[in-house]
Amino acid sequence: MPRLIIQIPAYNEEATIGATLLALPRQVPGFDRVEWLLIDDGSRDRTVEIATQHGIDHVIRLTQNRGLARAFMAGIEASLKLGADVIVNTDADNQYDAACIPDLVRPIQDGHAQIVVGERPIMQIKDFSLLKRVLQRLGSAVVKFVSATATPDAPCGFRAIHRDAALQMYVFGNYTYTLETLIQAGRKNLPVMSVPIRVNRTTRKSRLIRSLPSYVLKSLVTMVRIFVLYKPLRFFILIGTLFLVPGLIIGMRFLYDYLSGEGGGHIQSLILAAILIVMSGITYAAGLIADLIAANRVLLEDVRMRLLRAEIDPANRRAPG
Repeated sequence: MPRLIIQIPAYNEEATIGATLLALPRQVPGFDRVEWLLIDDGSRDRTVEIATQHGIDHVIRLTQNRGLARAFMAGIEASLKLGADVIVNTDADNQYDAACIPDLVRPIQDGHAQIVVGERPIMQIKDFSLLKRVLQRLGSAVVKFVSATATPDAPCGFRAIHRDAALQMYVFGNYTYTLETLIQAGRKNLPVMSVPIRVNRTTRKSRLIRSLPSYVLKSLVTMVRIFVLYKPLRFFILIGTLFLVPGLIIGMRFLYDYLSGEGGGHIQSLILAAILIVMSGITYAAGLIADLIAANRVLLEDVRMRLLRAEIDPANRRAPG
């Protein structure tokens, strides 16, 4: 009996959660059951009460606000324990057109993908500034570079996830889950696709983008962190080379002057070259250590997946507390 669970992370969304739920489907072709799951990320308003009035099936309460990424993962694990075959993640502010959900899940039903990401009409969304559009493209480019998955709108949170892919997901960051989960999918060779979707009119300002400078800074930090986390050896080799090349150039210049009999007055160059070369060696060593840690993390992810799979075995499925 194929089961679709639509999960909605929410934090103080009493003004929009009703409209979001009213738009969600109760029937989707190919699924016998369609259920709604609300992840209350420590809301202090009437979000849960209004969601209950609008027929929400399941509510997961986080005792305090832990951020979008943690709420997303809490929903994924809860959906798996509830027996979901496919999970659709959407926003509580009714940003995405729920009528696109059948299009979103179809590639999974057809066996063409295990993760499907909505592709918003970025250039047509008037609320997106030029800088935000550039950052959207940059985020997608980072994901493509690190994971080898071509996703035109990687930061989009409207996505469908097959049960097997959801079992292998774990988000390390706290800010957002969108880029990191796709990078994980690429590293685990999970098929990823994108489908065009529609968006609704903006009902409120983004919680992730409180100010443009803050959004730019957090986005850049997230991208660098993801690169370090999933490509540590390449990252540290790059940084080490930035120390090594000038160190070698300065050292060769000193050696040339020394052999020419003019090295006595350039001892500072020798010291600087030595410092840069030593720093590059330390950085390379840090890269090797980080790469070993990354390999250990992969093993831990596999252990976590096996434990979670055993926990959600059909014979033991139960509603999460």
